[in-house]
Amino acid sequence: MPMTELPRLVVAAPATGQGKTTVATGLMAALAAAGHAVSGHKVGPDYIDPGYHALACGRPGRNLDPHLVGEDLVAPLLLHGARTPEPADVAVVEGVMGLYDGRIGGDGFSSTAHVAALTGTPVVLVVDISRSSRSIGAVVHGMATWDPSVEVAGVILNQAGSPRHVEEVRSSIALPVLGAIPRDASIATPSRHLGLVTAAERGESETVVARLAEVAAEHVDLDAVLDLARTAPPLVATPWTADPAQTDPEFALTRHELTRRTVAVAAGRAFTFRYAETAELLEAHGCEVVPFDPAHDAALPDGTAGLYLGGGFPEVHAADLAANTALRAEIRAAVLDGMPTVAECAGLLYLCRTLDGAPMAGVLDADAAMSERLTLRYPVATAPADSLLTRAGEQVTGHEFHRTTVAPTAGPTPAWQVDGEAVGFASATLHASYLHTHWAGHPRLAARFAEGVHRG
Repeated sequence: MPMTELPRLVVAAPATGQGKTTVATGLMAALAAAGHAVSGHKVGPDYIDPGYHALACGRPGRNLDPHLVGEDLVAPLLLHGARTPEPADVAVVEGVMGLYDGRIGGDGFSSTAHVAALTGTPVVLVVDISRSSRSIGAVVHGMATWDPSVEVAGVILNQAGSPRHVEEVRSSIALPVLGAIPRDASIATPSRHLGLVTAAERGESETVVARLAEVAAEHVDLDAVLDLARTAPPLVATPWTADPAQTDPEFALTRHELTRRTVAVAAGRAFTFRYAETAELLEAHGCEVVPFDPAHDAALPDGTAGLYLGGGFPEVHAADLAANTALRAEIRAAVLDGMPTVAECAGLLYLCRTLDGAPMAGVLDADAAMSERLTLRYPVATAPADSLLTRAGEQVTGHEFHRTTVAPTAGPTPAWQVDGEAVGFASATLHASYLHTHWAGHPRLAARFAEGVHRG
């Protein structure tokens, strides 16, 4: 097993709302502005923060999630992201929730601490000190000593008041304090019903990221941050690859004998959520991934042979999606005619007859609407029948995060059984549900979709 040197750190916090995204994105952007090649990563399934990381680093943001891909792939995926498209000088991993918060009932599984331990990565703790002073020392001490497999190596103070306040807090902490960021409402990131507004939707996103870089460079000791990152031990792992001969030899296609087929991937402001590895796997299986905007493009890309509709916020852009009648009609006809199609969450909503009363593609005999209830779960799903992506009885890990409902919840052939409930819609050419899956952890899903595209 090769050993790879990769300076790296995890940006974590005692709880949600302490400023992890602000600090992590600022560090990424400041280090990039200083001339470093920075690889940005996010613990957990979240798609929104990696969008900001991509703006900060100038390369795709990546996710590290043991639930979605398995423990053994976390370090390989970290190394893959850190060398694609070019080798990085440093990797910055933003945590999720509080440092030790993971899957409910999982004893910290898939927590930030879990990922830090799996990758041997030192942790920088971001702490909001706006409502406390010396008590912060007790919080940091508890975080640093709770689990000996997790190295909390430094602290960044956030929402600091006066210099006197900072010194009072600093004196209570035994670990190195790498910076103190003052209160500044101008760098707050807006939120909506599912979290932060996506980078693709914020016209001022690049300006905000540049401002975060300035704040980090001014108030954080970047040299000390880099020195800490360089203390990370070598990673004993082989970088992940999308090559089917490595990911799943049984399903490897003879790519040299294939004519590349176009897979149209929904993009634009309404469809911003997809893992970078999804496109890499499809391309490795002989597909040409071409983005299109369902809200504004008049037609599917030329030669489209498969359709991938990922996640996003179509409920926010329903009027624009509905107004694009020509594309809705083309997609409906193509999917009903058997074009291989995968739809996750936002894609499921788009394929319904209506979304909050606005006409959608009308592929599914179902209607979608906003709900008062937030659905957030991290399930293991079982395939009840053979379909485009699955074979009966197979299980996958995934996540759901939405504030909409679809009625009925399942078609004649459901896509999944989740927590004893039949959900989603499936056939030999279609797979649509709320469940998000990370295909690096389940490469046969990518292989089967690609096979369907090539057969078509």
